[in-house]
Amino acid sequence: MAVHTPLRGLRCFCVAAECLSFKETASQLYLTPSAVSHQIKQLEESLGFSLFERQTRAVILTAEGRRFYQAIHPVLHTLSATVAEFCQSKREQVVSITLPEFFASEFFVPRLVGWSTQYPQVNLRLETVKSRQDASRHTDLQIVLASSKPTDKTAYQLFAISYVPACSPELFQRLQTGSADLPLLETVPLIVHQARPWCWHQWADQAGYDDFRPRQIIQLDSMFSVARAAQQGLGIALIPLPISQSWFDSGTLVRLFDEELHTRDHYYLVQHEQHQQKPEIQLLIDWILAGFAKCNNSGTDE
Repeated sequence: MAVHTPLRGLRCFCVAAECLSFKETASQLYLTPSAVSHQIKQLEESLGFSLFERQTRAVILTAEGRRFYQAIHPVLHTLSATVAEFCQSKREQVVSITLPEFFASEFFVPRLVGWSTQYPQVNLRLETVKSRQDASRHTDLQIVLASSKPTDKTAYQLFAISYVPACSPELFQRLQTGSADLPLLETVPLIVHQARPWCWHQWADQAGYDDFRPRQIIQLDSMFSVARAAQQGLGIALIPLPISQSWFDSGTLVRLFDEELHTRDHYYLVQHEQHQQKPEIQLLIDWILAGFAKCNNSGTDE
């Protein structure tokens, strides 16, 4: 005679066999402990033998229960994976990611051609922000610029950035008619992102420019504005590399000095814990880590 065993009873048994606690099983399956006990009891009656020995504060598997678990667990795992595979094939796959707007336009988006070719079935939703404080917590992933690795979430180190003095080709030509030494920085406005008001002084310290007295410093609220102001000839700006390399390759900006400002800043890819079950998220994580690894001289910190 056929034995009709509910799948929920088998699932309940496997969880209970792993944690050896009906209370913990109930918590994981969003049931009550009495409901767990009832399902286990029904399964035992269907099988005709006891699966657990009930003790005062715990349960332990019987010999038959242990053998049954070893036999049924891989079957349930295969069944669950098969169902998930078919569900994934019908579900729209979307991965959302928040990232700084300058990073997105100058570095991330130009590299998306490779992603679209490799994973045409996965749609992306990009949200750009001016600062980390504006970042959305409702996206699957987030790219942030920080001086240390975020510790409250799963985070992967992408690469470090440095800052170089740069200006428009026209301003560069005018400056070359005079002295090409460091004091020329005192003759034109210096442009800086307002999040780093002292970065020109830090650059001067690292460059060995001891008596640094800038004539004028202009603070702007976005890296777009900083780069655009330098392009228009407003002054000399500290431009981040490698994300701005295309501006130099195209001749839009010209580098003035070899000296760079090195900081502790790195870009990090952050995964929000509540979104770990979507396999397409892992696809994007792996793609980003593989594609950006060459930018990181120190390797990826996982």
